[in-house]
Amino acid sequence: MVKRWKWLLGLACAGVLLSLQVQGVAEDCAVAQEEPSVAVAANLPAAGSEQYVIGKDDQLGINVWKEPDLTQSIPVRSDGRITLPLIGEVIAAGKTPAQLEQELADRLAAYLNHPRVTVLVLQVNSRKFNILGRVSKPGAYALTSSMTVLDAIAEAGGFQDFAKQKEIYILREEAHNGKKRISFNYRDVIRGIHPEQNIRIEPHDTIVVP
Repeated sequence: MVKRWKWLLGLACAGVLLSLQVQGVAEDCAVAQEEPSVAVAANLPAAGSEQYVIGKDDQLGINVWKEPDLTQSIPVRSDGRITLPLIGEVIAAGKTPAQLEQELADRLAAYLNHPRVTVLVLQVNSRKFNILGRVSKPGAYALTSSMTVLDAIAEAGGFQDFAKQKEIYILREEAHNGKKRISFNYRDVIRGIHPEQNIRIEPHDTIVVP
């Protein structure tokens, strides 16, 4: 009887442990299922704040409450505009999310009763610069707020052989004057002769290293 009682007790304990393990696995699965949404949220740019100014190529999430046909993810085109049903083209670049929300709501008011609009910046693509020519890693790079020409050259891995370090220039888009060419003499700058040439990089600048 004692042996049978010990066997039954051991069987009961094993059942409890198995139940706890199954419960633990279920909880782990539930957490794992939730993790992707958390990861996506963590990867969203801080640019969702109202202080951020929307730029060309940014990806926006437009949500109009109770209007699924008007709710969509949409890129800002190279001309700074987006196109939405009912209201057509709207200039998005240069506005904050809050300003764009208000404009969309105002224009949709002609078709909907008290439209409620939310604008989110899903992906920041506008804050990039290009560096081309005789650098180790030419291409497009993410732009930080304080990046200078020297920082950009370092980011691209420095110069290749035979790079014309005195003849570097920056091409910058200007609203009314097209592209502006800004000279940069690397040799002078690192010697402290013309430190003012080490300007801060702006979005869509292109640095050319001949």
